[in-house]
Parts: sequence; structure tokens; C-alpha cells
Amino acid sequence: MPSARLAPDVAAFYAAQSTFSDPGALAPLYADLSDDPAELACTVRNLMIHRLEGDLFRQVIPQDRLHNDAETRYLDGILQIIIERNDAPLTRRREAGDRFVGVCRDFALLHCSFLRHAGVPARLRSGFADYVGSDGFHGDHVVTEYWDHERGWLLADPQLADPLVIDTLKVDFDPMDVPRDRFLVAGKAWQAIRSGDADPKTFGLHPPDVGPMFGEWFVAHDIRIGLAALNKVEALLWDTWGTGAGGNREMTDAICELYDQASLVVCDEVPFDAARTLFAENEGLRTPKVVLSLAPFNGPSEVTLR
Repeated sequence: MPSARLAPDVAAFYAAQSTFSDPGALAPLYADLSDDPAELACTVRNLMIHRLEGDLFRQVIPQDRLHNDAETRYLDGILQIIIERNDAPLTRRREAGDRFVGVCRDFALLHCSFLRHAGVPARLRSGFADYVGSDGFHGDHVVTEYWDHERGWLLADPQLADPLVIDTLKVDFDPMDVPRDRFLVAGKAWQAIRSGDADPKTFGLHPPDVGPMFGEWFVAHDIRIGLAALNKVEALLWDTWGTGAGGNREMTDAICELYDQASLVVCDEVPFDAARTLFAENEGLRTPKVVLSLAPFNGPSEVTLR
């Protein structure tokens, strides 16, 4: 008998595809997939390479793929790129040169799509991982959260589903059950900063000595991304909108109070109804139809979402 329980409406919501995770007309490609979350994570890993893993996999990534693959917002587009490069079944491991060149969000989105297809409730979680940082820095990261009938919601990192990656990052835990003190969801990181238990300079895309992508405003950005994902709007990590999107200079006391409230929702134990209500009713947090995308290589542009 299962020892964990999930409300039927929550299970149904997270087991259904979103606009972003839906394979669309390419759903027949899923026919031979496993329904085991760990096997699906390995399948994801064998179809993708992170845009920073060229050296690790001894692969010179072509510039167009480096710049453009990860701008593919929707899963049907990701699948199209994968099969155009190699039309073997998705269960067939690709050589590095045939893989989709993505970021952590893409690994998690494909894993989430596979899980939902198998009827497993799953969602993306945005936050900060100490295992992709160094010297106490928590790097911006996205993982999958999936429902296990025995243990409840578990964090999984499909990007780690390769022995070479595990060895390189010196990972000492099960990638299908990432410890919650190794990956802090955005709300938890915000609370640690606000309580004085964590230094805001230790959370971001990279350490302070590399550039300005760190700090309280960046964690607030991740809360917006994380709240959207809890509502099955799995935006690109550089899509921006809403209250506090202007950087540190915009982080007034009133804005910080808004994120104090949001952090109670974008946390480990997600209050489902509160997450739905906050997203629906707060224009400063809800993803609009048009977002500003600050693409790392291609520059800023306004994008109308499906």
C-alpha cells in the first residue's frame, strides 16, 4: 500500500501535459518509453548535452546550436530538433554531436514530459544547487520534481544521469532523490537570505567576481520562474516579467514583502491552492502573454507565448 497520498486534483493537474511539455504531433515517439523515472532520466541524458559540456564530452559545439537550441521554448520543437539530427528511437543513445544542446531547464522539461506521458505527476522546480557551484556558491539550476507513491515528492536531476557528469561534479547522492539541502528551491533560498542565515551574494548564475547575475533580485527572479512552473508555465530561464524584474535597484521594502509572501508558496511543501491563486491574482508575479527574453547569446527580444 502506498504510504504517501496526493490529492486527486493535484495528481491530475501535474500528470497532464502543459503547453510547454506537450509533444504534440510527435507523441508517437513516446511509444516505447519506460515508465520508470530513473530510466526516463537516463533517456533524457542520452538525448541532450548541456551547452557548457563541450569540453567534458570532447565535443566542439557548433555556434548555431550553442546559441539557438536552448531558445526552443516548447517540447515539440525540442523533439523536432532531436529527430532531425538522428531519427532513431528516443531510447537510442545519441553521440554527443547528435544531441540537443540545452540547459538544465531543457533536461528537466523533457524528463517532465516523459513522466507526465507515463501518468506520473511531475513539475519543474527552479532554485539553487550547491553541487553546480563551488566554495559555498549556489548556482542557478532547474530540476524535476516527481511523485513517488512511497515517499511523496522527490527532486530528480536528469542532467546528472551520466557517470561522467556525476564523477566530474563529485556527486555523492542519488540523482533521483536530490537532498533538499543540496538543492534549495527558490522560496527556501529567499527565506534563508531574509532571515540572515544566507548571504545573497552566494546565490545566482555565477559568483560575484564573474558578473552581476547574483543576489536578492536574482532569487526573486527565480521565484517568479518557479511560481510559473508550479502553474505549468515552464518559461525559459531568461524570460523576464513582473515586479522586481529591474534588478537590485528595484528591490524596495514593498517588493521584498511581496516575495516574502511568494516564498511561502514556492517552497518544499507547495500549498497547491495557494500557488494557483497567487499566480492567477497577482499581476506582478503572473506570466504575461508577452515576456522580455534576455537570451544569453542572441540578445533581448519580446516574445509572445503560445
